[in-house]
Amino acid sequence: MFGFLKDKLKSIVSKFTKKVETEAKEEVVEVEKEVKKPEKKEAKKPVEKKIEKPVKKEEKKPVEKKKKAEKQKIEVEKPKIEEVKPVVEEKKGFFERVKEVFVKPEAPKVEVERPKVEAEKPAVEEVVPEAEPAEEKKGFFAKVKEAITTKKISEKQFDEMFWDLELALLENNAALEVVEKIKGDLKTDLVEKPIPRTKVQETIVMSLRKSIIDLFPVEPPDLLKIVKHKKPYVICFVGVNGSGKTTSIAKVAHLLKQHGLSVVLAAADTFRAAAIDQLQLHADKLGVKLIRHDYGSDPAAVAFDAIKHAQATNKDVVLIDTAGRLHSNINLMDEMKKIMRVAKPDLKLFVGESITGNDCVEQAKQFDAAVSIDGIILAKADVDEKGGAAISVSYVTKKPIFYLGTGQEYGDLQQFDKDKLIASIGL
Repeated sequence: MFGFLKDKLKSIVSKFTKKVETEAKEEVVEVEKEVKKPEKKEAKKPVEKKIEKPVKKEEKKPVEKKKKAEKQKIEVEKPKIEEVKPVVEEKKGFFERVKEVFVKPEAPKVEVERPKVEAEKPAVEEVVPEAEPAEEKKGFFAKVKEAITTKKISEKQFDEMFWDLELALLENNAALEVVEKIKGDLKTDLVEKPIPRTKVQETIVMSLRKSIIDLFPVEPPDLLKIVKHKKPYVICFVGVNGSGKTTSIAKVAHLLKQHGLSVVLAAADTFRAAAIDQLQLHADKLGVKLIRHDYGSDPAAVAFDAIKHAQATNKDVVLIDTAGRLHSNINLMDEMKKIMRVAKPDLKLFVGESITGNDCVEQAKQFDAAVSIDGIILAKADVDEKGGAAISVSYVTKKPIFYLGTGQEYGDLQQFDKDKLIASIGL
């Protein structure tokens, strides 16, 4: 599916990239980047440890020595006291001794405090150098300059380069509106914008992918959920001759039955020979009721009877098949409008052949203008190698794609997913 488009896009993107690398103007640009220093946390931890360590060491030393330290202090203090005592006893009397008693504690206290102050100083000195990390905080965000080689494409160069991509898109049946949109998006992203030389292809691919994703402005609702909003829920299928309407109706009926919903079919195509018989075969295989009239009868009456039958038998969904018609056939288009007025469908789905490309897109536009379609089913998508209709019809009509027909079996109905489509074309 969409293999030809995938190969084409891959080839054109590669060619586009080479042209940009060889023909685009090259510049060297210095880019400033702010980089966080990882040293912030490391600076905090040592500060806490360094403050704690000297305190612990000072506390541990006297604890570990205990008696030794006390003995040394006592030995130091005793001789001082002994030296003072004989001097006081020899020179002074009783009152003078009393004075010395008050003086005695002061002298040893001063002598003892001095070494304590000296011991505390190194602890302070150890904390001061730890304030150095403050200088690192000033440079917490380091600005690094990097020289990057970039390419710049002028508008003239872009127009010349895009020509190949434009031809590839048109060759794959992409609508003109889609080609113009993609061109505008790429021009906005690439022209006169510095593109890193090592990321030219990546930049082009990302821009192209973003542009194609935007081609699907409306997300399709979940059919299995919305049909439960009303009973019976009426869905009318429209499209041109041979687009796969009848087969698509049978696939939808099969899907609904698989999820426990009851279905009634309405053979409102009373114009085409064997159309009623074909739908009857599907109804018999699926085991569902078909409401039919004779050929040439009023298709609006068939739709009306099918809805009344569903109401009477408490059926969940009514699927109405209409005659294939071209938008240029005024009589048949008026007949279809009458069906819409009588049946008042809750959902109008256009069924188109994916392989018809631009024709499918144009048909969808005309049916939307006539009856205001609500969504799209693209039949025969499995044999569509170009994918032009798939990437164009939703953007042009602003209607969601509900399903892709991927085969002839009843189970070959794939819910549309734009991400899968993007992946299928190599983006």
